[in-house]
Amino acid sequence: MKIYGKKYREYADQRAERSPILKNCIKAFLFGGSICCIAQGLKSLYTGFMPEEDSAALTSVTLIFAAALLTGLGVFDKIAKHAGAGTLVPITGFSNAVASCAIDSKGEGFILGVGAKIFTVAGPVILYGITAGAVYGVIYWITTLF
Repeated sequence: MKIYGKKYREYADQRAERSPILKNCIKAFLFGGSICCIAQGLKSLYTGFMPEEDSAALTSVTLIFAAALLTGLGVFDKIAKHAGAGTLVPITGFSNAVASCAIDSKGEGFILGVGAKIFTVAGPVILYGITAGAVYGVIYWITTLF
């Protein structure tokens, strides 16, 4: 059975389960906000022991480590199932993307598995983030010339 274009859209719409958008947005906001509050608490804690710039870097490292650890233990996916974009938008989502690819490809070896596939999901984010930053930087530079 081959279905194309408009007929496929109708077929999919009839069978697709509707998601509670407002509920999902609220959960994402609360979980993402909680992660940010935890990060701010860590930064405040670390600032008591070191300069502010170093505490900001250590806060990022702590969040990356915690997300990778929770991914390895299988806990992060359970949290993300309920939190949605709330766990994916902050730096924890990037850490999860890298750690998940590494875990999934571990069975193929360290070179052809982990080494080749670790940035499968995160690679495009890095590429387009750097590209967008360069484009915006050039635009900013041009606008400041006048």
